[in-house]
Amino acid sequence: MSGFVFRLPDLGEGLTEAEVVEWHVAVGDEVSIDEEVVTVETAKRRWTCPAPTPARSPSCTPGRARSWPSASP
Repeated sequence: MSGFVFRLPDLGEGLTEAEVVEWHVAVGDEVSIDEEVVTVETAKRRWTCPAPTPARSPSCTPGRARSWPSASP
């Protein structure tokens, strides 16, 4: 499987970033489409983001409590 840049999806409602709450994959894991990858939280809600495509998890996943702008890797 090839590498894939996971981008936080558009959060809607005027929200521009989210905080990583929990990663559901380890570095180097192969993930399938729609597999839960990460749980994020905004000022309004918390949800789990699925993998949009099969790939291998990144070697430099950000840790918990890191803010991430939407539509960014």
